[in-house]
Amino acid sequence: MVSTRNHPSNFPPPDDSPSKAVPTRPNSSSDHQWVHTPTALTILWLLVSLPFVVWDTGYVVGRPHTMPGGKWHQPLYTPYALYGEVDYVYGWPAYEAGDGFTMAQSSMNVLETLCYLGYLFIFWKYGEGQCTYAAGQRRSIGGGWGGLACLFGYSVSLLTFSKTVLYALNEHFSDYHYVGHNTASRLYFLWIVPNGFWIVLPAYMMYAFGTDILQGLSVAGDDQSSKPAKLTKPGAIPFSKNNTPAKEE
Repeated sequence: MVSTRNHPSNFPPPDDSPSKAVPTRPNSSSDHQWVHTPTALTILWLLVSLPFVVWDTGYVVGRPHTMPGGKWHQPLYTPYALYGEVDYVYGWPAYEAGDGFTMAQSSMNVLETLCYLGYLFIFWKYGEGQCTYAAGQRRSIGGGWGGLACLFGYSVSLLTFSKTVLYALNEHFSDYHYVGHNTASRLYFLWIVPNGFWIVLPAYMMYAFGTDILQGLSVAGDDQSSKPAKLTKPGAIPFSKNNTPAKEE
């Protein structure tokens, strides 16, 4: 009779020592959080521009009572006596012609203002930290509320930028119907420069909000090698080349 070899009934337990454990990749996305930190220029521009836009919308909606000779013109809307002579869109020629563009763009001002106020409300209610930029302390907001705040900020900045560019292009392709009567210096200082603020600053805010959105998507997708992920700003998470969080020096 042929005999068989004897085998142990039980296999030895696996070696779970730390030196032989299978290395795992750290989940940098879960260990670190993306946050949105608005720049000082963004906050300053919103605090300056929002009251002005509300004032401007009140003038347009209140016409003709807010125009020269109207019962609401003085003292609140006195400066529009001059501006209405520079830009007839705000003066008597456009109003008497029944031009609806003035009221149309002011209607967009209402939506623009509500969205900016929504952004500021979310930022101040759900953000963390102090907002004393002069002392170097900056308030930030992360998570879903941070993403919503960035979405509000980017969308309304694009709205402001596009509306102002459309305003200028409409005048250009109308052969400067409402501003062509001005001298070059008067046109530059009283029309181009004031309206230019509503192009340059929203374009800057589009870049700032867009950069934060791309950073958040890069961190959420665990992609630290792409260019958006490297565009770090205060509050963002820097990564090293080996896809691990960089050590602070």
